[in-house]
Amino acid sequence: MSGFEVIADGGRRRFWSAAEKLRIVEETLDGSASISVVARRNGVSANLLYRWRRLMLEGGSVAVTGDDDVTSNRLVRQMDQRIRELERQLGRKTMEVEILKEALDKVRPKNVWPAPSASEILR
Repeated sequence: MSGFEVIADGGRRRFWSAAEKLRIVEETLDGSASISVVARRNGVSANLLYRWRRLMLEGGSVAVTGDDDVTSNRLVRQMDQRIRELERQLGRKTMEVEILKEALDKVRPKNVWPAPSASEILR
């Protein structure tokens, strides 16, 4: 029976460190064994290993270091582009406000101190 490897399921939930996740995902990338075999060998569900692998391929090794969702590079680029567009719009609106303030200053009478007397106003 030299071609078989028996792997028992521990049956409990486990916390995986970043180093363990990275090591397990790297095992799947070298192509020597299928993801299912690597998952069974390490006591990880295949679905979880597929998820770790997808996160790592989308977000790099940082993706498997935590349990937080990782945004893909494409999504980050889209968000950066949206931020730039909003900053451009903000700049335009700021310029519009400044232009309107200047126009209002030109049409609004200025306060003169000391206030002119009634006779000066009536002239």
